[in-house]
Amino acid sequence: MDINTHVPSAVREYFTRMDSSDKAQAIDVFTPDARVQDDGHSYRGHAEILGWLTGAASEYTFTSTWLSAQATENTATVVIRLEGSFPGGVVDLRYVFATTPDGRISALSIAP
Repeated sequence: MDINTHVPSAVREYFTRMDSSDKAQAIDVFTPDARVQDDGHSYRGHAEILGWLTGAASEYTFTSTWLSAQATENTATVVIRLEGSFPGGVVDLRYVFATTPDGRISALSIAP
């Protein structure tokens, strides 16, 4: 069984959209007041998150491999291995999502 089936559909959709060439389309899975923390920076709301999606989150090319996934009613933690054109070339990242009852992402924290 594919481990990503254990997480909410918005989380699966986030990764699907982030694997595309147009990462900006991932904004649709976030609530309007969502928060993202990545690489020591915080982004709040659609405008700032869209800036992150089209800027820092799109800076490098990479492939991703799901290593693990766990979910509860309103949280999901996914560990992904990224391999790509960024410094170091390989990193395992922990993505921690908070989701709303309507299934959208209200918060995302990304850390090694």
